[in-house]
Amino acid sequence: MASMALMPTTLSKILSSTNSREPATQISLGPTNSSGLVNNPFFVFIFSANAIGLVPIFDLLSLEAKTGIAAPALRPTEALVDPDCTDTLPAGVVASSGLDVLSHALESYTARPFTRRPAADPPHHRPMSQGANPWSDVGCREALRLLGRYLERAVADSGDREAREQVMWAATLAGIAFGNAGVHVPHAMAYAVAGQVRDFHPAGYPGPESMVPHGMSVIVNAPAVFRATAHSHPARHAEAAGLLGATNVPAAPDAEEAGEILAGELIRIMRAVGMPNGLTGVGYVETDCAALAAGAWPQQRLLQNAPIETSPGALAELYRTALQYW
Repeated sequence: MASMALMPTTLSKILSSTNSREPATQISLGPTNSSGLVNNPFFVFIFSANAIGLVPIFDLLSLEAKTGIAAPALRPTEALVDPDCTDTLPAGVVASSGLDVLSHALESYTARPFTRRPAADPPHHRPMSQGANPWSDVGCREALRLLGRYLERAVADSGDREAREQVMWAATLAGIAFGNAGVHVPHAMAYAVAGQVRDFHPAGYPGPESMVPHGMSVIVNAPAVFRATAHSHPARHAEAAGLLGATNVPAAPDAEEAGEILAGELIRIMRAVGMPNGLTGVGYVETDCAALAAGAWPQQRLLQNAPIETSPGALAELYRTALQYW
């Protein structure tokens, strides 16, 4: 996301601020078919010693950490959603950013339901991530359906205008949805995967620096996570698999069936669009799992939105099961 925010400041002031006044006019333009952040109050930055650049990832190199900044006042005044911006994107960038969209929709759809949260008093003290709710569900379902139909086409053919337009529309819908519901464990795990990268560099991305693109760092965790969360709502997990294109969805799946069907569909899509084979594909080994879990555990805003309870030990086990899928 590129956002022209007329708010001269420093990162430390943003991180420590409790000022809720409205900022100056913000116009946001999404240059990839990824986050949908042009439509919600989550800002992401890249940090250097002297400046802030508004780009898709907040990467605090000194701490090997990633995170986002969220505040109601950061919601853009205007959002420009233009599929033409994706015309020259390499296939790997379309795949990674499209899988970020998929994860936004899927995590929001399977997040802890808003009805399992205590009511805020007063109501305006509610957190921005409400958990799964009927409003967000509408956007999540349609985004998943569109991605199941168009993502592989958008990756395979840069000239497929219909596919790239529909993936951008899915990004918009999923961005609105997760701006209300919020994401959970795959994104929390992704911050450590990207923050602790050693010597991996993906095809299609410029520069020599080691990096794991955001969507890639999320999706390599996703099959393992959704196998673990399926027991929280088997029908919802199975429905999501069907929306993505799975054809073997039983009418009343149990938790194990639902988890395997959804994980299997995610793995099929990952392979179809050229994603790495789990964490080993981006350079991690089993002995890294404890450090990855320690890096993910501070992401409590996301972990508390999960439909299951988490702990450092549970996260380490999820990383272990995400090492390799095929």
